Amino acid sequence: MRAISLAAAGLVALMAIPAVAQTPPANPPVRVRGTVDKLDGQMLMVKSRDGSEVTIALAPDYKVAYLVKRTLADIKPGDYVASAGVKAPDGKIYAVEVRIFPQALRGAGEGQYPWDQGPDSVMTNATVTGTAQATAGEVLTVTYKGKTSDYIVKPDCPIFGYEAGDASLLKPGAAVFVVAQKKPDGTLTAARVTAEKDGIKPPM
Repeated sequence: MRAISLAAAGLVALMAIPAVAQTPPANPPVRVRGTVDKLDGQMLMVKSRDGSEVTIALAPDYKVAYLVKRTLADIKPGDYVASAGVKAPDGKIYAVEVRIFPQALRGAGEGQYPWDQGPDSVMTNATVTGTAQATAGEVLTVTYKGKTSDYIVKPDCPIFGYEAGDASLLKPGAAVFVVAQKKPDGTLTAARVTAEKDGIKPPM
């Protein structure tokens, strides 16, 4: 099993970062994808990928995470992973990207949920129970809440792990992904941000 980063403990608080699908709360979260315009104290201004300007009030103790590249060979039975995927007409799920969580985040957001990466997209947070080779790539068998699902990971599918970062990553032009909550007055708040580092951008 891979060695767990010393930063894993700090990642426990990052359970709502882009890779984590969660049971929808009473007020569904707002997913903001774009680039940093400015960080002014606790206020993060983001130019969304749809062209709009979004201002997010960050919590006083907000956390920042970034992604590091991994490979299919890094995924082992027993790993807890999250994958955005698309259901094909044949019913199979093809991964768009996969993230491997540190042991400290095992169980975070467990389940399979609709996602917003296009029609028939889903997010699956689950434990890998087996792997098998297939013509199109590698098939991961995962389990969550007593259910089993298979999804196909092609050789060119992006695979990542997480590390803990800091506010220095929130510089103008950096790509970010934020899961924010909208208050009744329309303002957005967030406690966590996933940011670009070393040219590796959060899945958009």
